Amino acid sequence: MSFKHLFSRSLGAAPERLHMAAHSHHLWPDASFEGQAQCWEDAASLADGKWDKVMGQVWPEAQGHVARELGTGQPDAVVFASNTHELLVRLVSAHPQRPGLRVLTSDGEFHSARRQFERWQESGDIVIDAVPVTPADTFDARFLDRAKSGEHDLLFISQVMFGSGQRFGPIDELAALARPEGPWVVIDGYHAFMAVERPFGADAAAGAFYLSGGYKYAMAGEGCGFLHAPPGFGTRPVVTGWYAEFDDLAIPPGHVGYAPDARRFLGATFDPSGLYRFNAVQRMLASEGLTTATISAHVRALQYELIGQLAGTSLGYSELLNPPGGGSARFLAFATPHAARWSAELKASGCTTDVRGEVLRVGFGLYHDADDIESFARLCRSLT
Repeated sequence: MSFKHLFSRSLGAAPERLHMAAHSHHLWPDASFEGQAQCWEDAASLADGKWDKVMGQVWPEAQGHVARELGTGQPDAVVFASNTHELLVRLVSAHPQRPGLRVLTSDGEFHSARRQFERWQESGDIVIDAVPVTPADTFDARFLDRAKSGEHDLLFISQVMFGSGQRFGPIDELAALARPEGPWVVIDGYHAFMAVERPFGADAAAGAFYLSGGYKYAMAGEGCGFLHAPPGFGTRPVVTGWYAEFDDLAIPPGHVGYAPDARRFLGATFDPSGLYRFNAVQRMLASEGLTTATISAHVRALQYELIGQLAGTSLGYSELLNPPGGGSARFLAFATPHAARWSAELKASGCTTDVRGEVLRVGFGLYHDADDIESFARLCRSLT
């Protein structure tokens, strides 16, 4: 089955390109163009009044989509920002134990968290305790053991590791450790949102934060980061913008007020086009009868097909870190010392993959079909 018709603009813009990096920069479906255009039309026709529509219609629609996809049923717990790093900074600023936070994390986190944590440690604002992600088969138990030690103020973990596709399973058990005074639990769901069906239910949402966005598998592009925030945690972030005081009508003069829901983590004026694109893509998926489960099934079939076609090739002999059988990642991660060279050779042939150290990542999306798998396997047969 092929869904290429939903991506005619992106595919038509570079028809010779074989884009096997949907996990890195997901191609945009045609619906996202319609959402972008609607954002512009509203700005032109409504002018100053566009914010009434953004906050009164576009924002709550997007909140509803996120809450439904996560499985929490709590749209008011969702707040948006330009990116997840922005939300991470506000979140940490709200922690009652700062400065000097003791942070438990892994050595496999994405750069936005890794870099900020390391810089905060340099400045003396936090102390990092990083649990190695390898060996993978014991990571969940090792991380939980450290989390239960009571030695940390913030527990930060990726639900799906961006480098290897390894999944952290015991989300509910980790979330149960959270307390408003600390520790706080933060789940980075960037490689799980819309790749894992209902990745963050109501039980976890009662105590844990969830960070993700529209850039990856939500197919909406940048500008649509979100935070799902539990009630009672971080009621007054230090890093704050004027949008965060909306609805706090009882604030006395000289007092900094905050919205009573997740909007307490808002900043200031933002570009709403990402929300328009996100909503348009969500509507498209609904009209096509496409859910995270059905897209995952489509991707998983392609992954198995590729693994079969790679048999006997140099890439096929590499170590596959995340076999698709019980997995959730929308990419296959091949460990090989030739990763950078092979990615460069594929790029020279018009095929996009990406590299993380000595791991070649091959990503799959709704816009791939069996012909793409055959084309990619054919290119891989020339790798040595």
